Amino acid sequence: MSADDPALGTAVVRAQDGDEAAFSALYRLVHPGLLGYLRGIVGEGAEDIAAAAWREIARELPRFRGDGQGFRGWTASIARRHARGDLRRRGASPGSLGSSWTPPAEDHTAHSLPGATLSAETAQALVARLPRAQAEALLLRHAVRLDEPTAARVMGRPRAVVRILARRGAKSLAHLLGPDDVTHGVARTLGEPT
Repeated sequence: MSADDPALGTAVVRAQDGDEAAFSALYRLVHPGLLGYLRGIVGEGAEDIAAAAWREIARELPRFRGDGQGFRGWTASIARRHARGDLRRRGASPGSLGSSWTPPAEDHTAHSLPGATLSAETAQALVARLPRAQAEALLLRHAVRLDEPTAARVMGRPRAVVRILARRGAKSLAHLLGPDDVTHGVARTLGEPT
């Protein structure tokens, strides 16, 4: 559970009652991680897919039932569906998520990680080198900040499989970067706004 999930749950309830400030708050809490996830799985065009997902989220918000973690999972499911549709329209296989990603030229934010300084575009490029399932599990767990059961529901896979995929993805990233424990630093990088 993410530390801001209780605040997110409260913002969801208030936004469902028509509070625009609450909708802005839930957007600020969820959007950076959701955008990081989309950048990792579709690359170019992630902002457009995020915008389409947020239009659907806003439209369907009155029907949502759940807490902050459930809201994160629900938004990730919507974004994932839009991303897969976009990949199909482009003629790319949803199995090749992230393979065509190129970093945006304007993103030069550097982040310090154990043993390295890593920009957001470098983190995304490294994630794009992972096998698709590992990248998606890692992004859902650390960029979107879903718990294991929620990430498993979004991916349509058993919890144990998602746990293994996320661990393998973290080990692969550590191998690519060199430091032993980079998971949390990379997660912060992937989920931060650009």
